Amino acid sequence: MTSLRLFFLVTLVAALVLAAPAPARRAPSALKKRSFKVPRSLNKNHPRGLNGFDAMKKVAFKYNLASLKEGFIASTKTSDDMITADNKPKITAAQNGTNGTGTVSANPEDNAALFLSPVSVGGQTLNLDFDSGSSDLWVFSTDLPAAATQGHSAFDASKSSTFKVMEGAQFSISYGDGSGAAGTVGTDVVEIGGVSVQNQAVELANAVSMSFVQDTNTDGLVGLAFSQLNTVNNGQKATPQKTFFDNVMGDLDQPVFTADLDPDGTGTYEFGTIDQSKFTGAMAWVPVNASSGFWQFDSASFAVDGKVQKNPAASKAIADTGTSLLLVDQAVAEAYYSKVQGAQNNAQVGGFIYPCNAKLPDFAVAVGPDAMATIPGAAVTFATVDQANTTCFGGIQGNQGAGLQIYGDTMFKAQFVAFNGGNQSLGFGAKPSI
Repeated sequence: MTSLRLFFLVTLVAALVLAAPAPARRAPSALKKRSFKVPRSLNKNHPRGLNGFDAMKKVAFKYNLASLKEGFIASTKTSDDMITADNKPKITAAQNGTNGTGTVSANPEDNAALFLSPVSVGGQTLNLDFDSGSSDLWVFSTDLPAAATQGHSAFDASKSSTFKVMEGAQFSISYGDGSGAAGTVGTDVVEIGGVSVQNQAVELANAVSMSFVQDTNTDGLVGLAFSQLNTVNNGQKATPQKTFFDNVMGDLDQPVFTADLDPDGTGTYEFGTIDQSKFTGAMAWVPVNASSGFWQFDSASFAVDGKVQKNPAASKAIADTGTSLLLVDQAVAEAYYSKVQGAQNNAQVGGFIYPCNAKLPDFAVAVGPDAMATIPGAAVTFATVDQANTTCFGGIQGNQGAGLQIYGDTMFKAQFVAFNGGNQSLGFGAKPSI
């Protein structure tokens, strides 16, 4: 009898277990890996951006290249005053603009060296510039006086339900020709191309230089260098914050962004994927020294018209989307222009110039120890110097012993470049045509 009761008890428990609803399966994550594009558009009213002198001056100040700055400091009578919250000079969006494919529409900038795109910060849309040579995401804010924000979209923290103040934090950053911004810091939701970072550090300017005030097409900047270059501090020590790219890498198909620029300055930045159709052959990869904060690598040889030469005292090289020129060691630039008939290094103009009808040889720089990246001679000219268009300024220039080689847009127009934040490397692929 006892055995029979036990049998019925076991049967009943089994029946109840079978009748119970199965545990609900965990739904797959709603956050899908993805990629997105940021187009660069050319303002046809200003087909050439910076002139050669201004382009050289910008890079000299951006990287604080002392030997290169001296001539520009002497030639500049006034500094770029900072407009502060008290309006005294001091020296020193509901729609995110994307379509279903994650493409961000770009707005042309008066200076064609800058290409801007809308970025959503706390639901407010601002036009920001992308720069792989710095690491701050800063914006015009309503903390600035009305005179400084006229013509700009200024971020209003009080109108963002997701903004949080970072107590005691501040920032101060300087760029190219001495321009800069400073202010307070908070966190908010930042979205580009449909990809969001929930607690992105956002730096609110309460002081900006006059050049930024006058440039009504830009409302701030998105830095894409490594996070240790970020300038946020607590007043006593540096407390660098992660860049948008560092924060968003985990949400991308691949932890990369690429620069694909055309000869006229148009092109595309793409995040999360490497478009194999944009270059020919195999991509040459080189590790970068991320500890420097920059996309820095070795480049110890060069070639003029295919003839490779060593650069025994080579400076480190940096890939920078925010620089217009290809700046090489002075001896390298001299070796190149010695092969250009009529070329001269003109201090008044700021660098190497030559007759616009001169035949320019191809130029190449080393990408690590084994690969070379070529810039065809037809892609070297940066701008004309005179109104008659008879004298040209080269996109390849010397660093005058500054101790740093900076590879900017002159490189990117000839090479498809991939920035890999996952394994901290750079990839270079020859473009099919330029």
